[in-house]
Order: sequence, then C-alpha cells, then structure tokens
Amino acid sequence: MTATLHSSGTTAAVIVTHQRAELLRLSLDQVVNQTHPVDWVIVVDNGAEDAVRDSLDELAGERAVYVPSETNLGGAGGFALGFLTALSLGADAIWCADDDGRPADHSVLETLYRVAEDHHLAEVSPAVCNIDDPQRLAFPLRQGLVWRRRLDELEGDFLPGIASLFNGALISAKAMEVIGVPDYRLFIRGDEVEYHRRLVGSGLPFGTALTCAYLHPDGSDEFKPILGGRMHAQYPEGEFKRFFTYRNRGYLLWQRGMRKLLPQEFARFGWFFLIQRRDPAGFIEWLKLHNRGRTEDFRRPKN
Repeated sequence: MTATLHSSGTTAAVIVTHQRAELLRLSLDQVVNQTHPVDWVIVVDNGAEDAVRDSLDELAGERAVYVPSETNLGGAGGFALGFLTALSLGADAIWCADDDGRPADHSVLETLYRVAEDHHLAEVSPAVCNIDDPQRLAFPLRQGLVWRRRLDELEGDFLPGIASLFNGALISAKAMEVIGVPDYRLFIRGDEVEYHRRLVGSGLPFGTALTCAYLHPDGSDEFKPILGGRMHAQYPEGEFKRFFTYRNRGYLLWQRGMRKLLPQEFARFGWFFLIQRRDPAGFIEWLKLHNRGRTEDFRRPKN
C-alpha cells in the first residue's frame, strides 16, 4: 500500500465550526478559491446554525457538503465525522481547516501537494503562523533543543517529522487506513497531539512545508517559559480549557511512544506550579486531572 499524496487525486476540505459563522466565512473564502481544486468542502457544524449552511452554500456552491450536529462533538469528534464523510465520498486526500484560522493565500494547497510529491509524503502541513503577525508562529515550535517563536528562526524549507495536524494539514486517505480518525473522547485539547502520536508510530513519512502558511490566532501565551525559556509549561486561561488540557495530557503521556516523556512532564509541571507560581493547590489539581487521564476517566465536567 502506498499512502503518498498525489496532486492528481481528489481533495476534500474539512472544516469544523461551532458558533463562529462570521469567522467561518473568512476561512471558507480562502479554501474555496485555492489554485489547486478542492472537490468537496465539508463543514461539520457543531452548532447546527442556518447562517453556517447559508455561507457554505453561497461560497462553495455544488461542492458544499453541510454536516450539522445537534450535539457539540468538539474538535476531535467534529474532525472524526468530517474525515469519515470525506472518505465516504471517495476523497483521496483530506485538507483540514478550522473556523478561526485560514490558509494564508490561495496557493497553499498547491504548495502542499508539490512538497508532498517532492518528499513522497503521506501527510504535509503548512507553518502555522500568528494571524495578526504572520512572521510569528502561532504556537512555539521546538527545533532540536531550541524553542522557536518566529518563522524566520526555522532552518530550511521543510521540517521532516513535525506537523500541526488540524491547522491546514493535508492527509492522504490511505494514511487514514493506518492512523484512523481522531478520538472523540478527547473532545478538545490533546486530540491533535494524540493523532500526531499515531502518525509517528505508523512510520509514514510526513512533515511541515515552511514555504506556505496557515494563519491562526496566537496560542503562544498559554505556553509559559520555565527554566529561563529552556522548557515551557502549558497553562490555559479558564478552568474549562485547563480541565481538558491536563486530563487529556494525562491520557496521552501514558500511551505507547509517549511514556518516555513522563519524567519531564512531572518535572515541568512540578516546577511551574510549586516553584514558579508557588501554587500547591494548582499542582494538586493538575495531578488529579493527570490521573483522570491516566486511568482513562473521560467523564466531562458538569455544566
């Protein structure tokens, strides 16, 4: 079986949205006007809003595939449903997008296919850049032992073995036979990391093309530098996001291929909460959530 992406195949764009109809239009406008053709534009609407359907029909026309959900499936469930919809239509490749980000220009998909063919890739991602300052990365990225925060700090035109999977990633349908679809249980936070774990474990070739970009709201503020910036600890604002971030990380770090990171994880968050923040209660809460993930307790917090 070959899972290599080919520009001659069909492409389904999959966008997951939840109550962001106006932002979604900006994403759709870039997706539908790519220089490389998009055969289907699938929008999984976790809010089941008429405004979303109307925007999709207006901008995508006959290529529109509207998938409403009366249940909020989260990002993980939304992409799982969208990927399966794309596969059911016969797509050879799935191009991921979300409602608050968008491709930087109309040539992103064309560039991704060119890089994929040059490097014989099963998956390829664009650089994910700050939507307000495209020379800055939306999330810090580690290259070797150094954390990078700017696009011009990254070396070369292609980063093998590194990918941001739900922000502009292009994945072959054959690759999904091996790595499956995202895990609905994770809902939000960590679903992309878990999917990346499967991709790494598959042995399929993948990477990031630094010659094109996907624009996304800045997420670097969540990553708090510790030990003089040599490491980072993730600390989202709001209990809701912290619940899923820490619970899901607890699950992820106990999976095959990830356990070697456990000593670093405990050192990182122990230092962050106990030394840097002087917040023992915060560390205890982190530990409880980590253990919920470790024991696969996927019950969600009560509303």
